[in-house]
Amino acid sequence: MTKIPTAVLALGLVSAIMFSNIASFARDGAELEKLRSSVLRLHILANSDSEKDQELKLMVRDAILEKSDELFSGCSDKESAEKLCEEKLDEIERIAEHTLKKNGCDAKAEASVGETYFDSRTYGDITMPEGEYTALRIEIGDAKGRNWWCVMYPPLCLPPACKAEKSECVATDSDAEECFFDEKQQEILHNPRKYNVRFAIWDKLKELFER
Repeated sequence: MTKIPTAVLALGLVSAIMFSNIASFARDGAELEKLRSSVLRLHILANSDSEKDQELKLMVRDAILEKSDELFSGCSDKESAEKLCEEKLDEIERIAEHTLKKNGCDAKAEASVGETYFDSRTYGDITMPEGEYTALRIEIGDAKGRNWWCVMYPPLCLPPACKAEKSECVATDSDAEECFFDEKQQEILHNPRKYNVRFAIWDKLKELFER
């Protein structure tokens, strides 16, 4: 099969947006990048999909969120939250492993901060667009089970009041949204279908030109 040159692919994608307002397209893309770069996600990976391992994942989640004020208070932006997480990785691991051991599990927990690709995810009444985000990542044991995600910064994670069976239980605070996201970003978060195609084209163009 003949490989299509990058320039031809890029031209086709550019043509796909010719019927829309190019300036508006560029603004939306810039807002998407701004949104992604201002968010720190929390990603907890369970050892396996067994019922026990999934319960342990949620116990670790609750333990981390219970300590979130103590661990991450005083952050004025995503960069300071990221730096604080990096400084407290050992403490985060100790909290996770203490929780595991207290509940009869000797598995290790490994915490790290780095770039992680996330599919589009809905949290309460907002939807975070897919793409690369910085994340505090906590891997339990083999880290091969269903995972739990939320937004660590801005502080949109639900306090640990969810039942164990609700593995995707998250929520947002409207005051936090208004404080940390501008009007355009809030529109993106609340109306994902309006932007899905545009953002898919934007990401593909960026990928092609970064090769």
